[in-house]
Amino acid sequence: MRKLFLGTVLVLLSWLTTSNTAQAQYNNWAVGFRIGEPSGVNIRKYFGNNHAFDLNIGTYGGLYGTRRSYGPGDYKTVGLTVQGHYLWHTALTKSESLRAYYGFGGQINNRKTYPLRLNGEYQSTLSLGGSGVGGLEFFPVNKPYSFFLETGAYIELLQSPFFLSLNTGVGLRYNF
Repeated sequence: MRKLFLGTVLVLLSWLTTSNTAQAQYNNWAVGFRIGEPSGVNIRKYFGNNHAFDLNIGTYGGLYGTRRSYGPGDYKTVGLTVQGHYLWHTALTKSESLRAYYGFGGQINNRKTYPLRLNGEYQSTLSLGGSGVGGLEFFPVNKPYSFFLETGAYIELLQSPFFLSLNTGVGLRYNF
C-alpha cells in the first residue's frame, strides 16, 4: 500500500512538472477534480476567448456537515450530484495566466433524507435547483494544467423550495 501511494505521488509530481506550450490553454477541454461542495470530477469546455461550460459530477453534502435541516426533517448522508454552469471569463493579467469567471446553471442531487413523518427511516430524494458560481483560475506558464478557486450558491426548487446551500471549491484541471 505504501509503495502504491509513493508511486502515485511520483507520477503526479512528474505530470505537474511536465512542460507544455502555453498557447491558448483556455480554448480547449479541461478535466480534473474539485474538492469542496460539491466534490468530484470536473470537466470544462472553453469556447473562444470568454465563454466556457463547466460540469461537476460527484458528492454533495459532505463539506459543511452531513447532518443538516432539510425541509420537514434532516439529511444525514452525502449524496450524488451533477452540476453544470455556463461561464463568462476574462483575463486579469496581460499574460492571461490569471482569469476570473462567473456563471449560472443548475444542480441535480440524489441523497437520503429523514423526514419527520417516517420516524427515523429514510427516503431517497431527488432534488433540483439553480446555482451560480464565481472564481479565479490560474494557468502556470508552459504547463498543461490550471488551478481554480471558486464560490457560489445553490437554491433548491424541488423538493424543498428555497433550501439554500453554499458551494465552494478548489481544484486542479489538466488542459488539452
